[in-house]
Amino acid sequence: MNEERTPTERAVTVAAGGAGAVLAGVFGAWARFRGKPLHPDGGVRQGRLEREGSTTRTGVPWIDEPGTDDCLVRFSRASGVPAPLPDVHGIALRVPRRDGGHGDVLVSTTGTGRLTRFLLVATRETTGAAHTTLVPYRTPTGPLLLAFFPRDEETFRLAHARPRGMWTPFATLHVAGPASTVDDEEIAFDPMTNRLPGLEQYPWVAKLREGAYRASRRARHDDRKHP
Repeated sequence: MNEERTPTERAVTVAAGGAGAVLAGVFGAWARFRGKPLHPDGGVRQGRLEREGSTTRTGVPWIDEPGTDDCLVRFSRASGVPAPLPDVHGIALRVPRRDGGHGDVLVSTTGTGRLTRFLLVATRETTGAAHTTLVPYRTPTGPLLLAFFPRDEETFRLAHARPRGMWTPFATLHVAGPASTVDDEEIAFDPMTNRLPGLEQYPWVAKLREGAYRASRRARHDDRKHP
């Protein structure tokens, strides 16, 4: 993709970097107080993703093309407050890539309207609201949001949309039993470093998020170098 940016895009990236630095300080302090600052407690389960493909081309093979993925799914609460208190719920999805690696997609409970899809929503249950990526991915055809619409506690319909567009379904996620070979404390879902082909982070999104993810890596003692 073309990395050239307009003055406005550069200004937004700089502003996002400042906001990201503030978030890094907040999450860093929170991590020293209680450990992992975001989605501290969760459970990893096995899943199967059935992709029928998209009727609207996005330039992302994982969305456009049909297929089946055996995947890992983690359900969590953002702040870790105990149920039944409302919290922002999260779903982390890990799917295999053709090169032998894996890609992570993280979504949280939000609204689904043209404005509310950019606002977090606290619910009592995972099925209380749709989950979206909150901010768009950069794709070969433009900005794109992903959403998980709950049908029940074990079935979610996946869809994509432009920031102000209609949602287009492309897959169904079926969640099975616990992933017995995976320890929730050992697995680290990270959409910044584990990407699916065609789903890139905008520079301003990376600047905004990198501090929080850096604090999370430190909390779990991940000393590896990340791009």
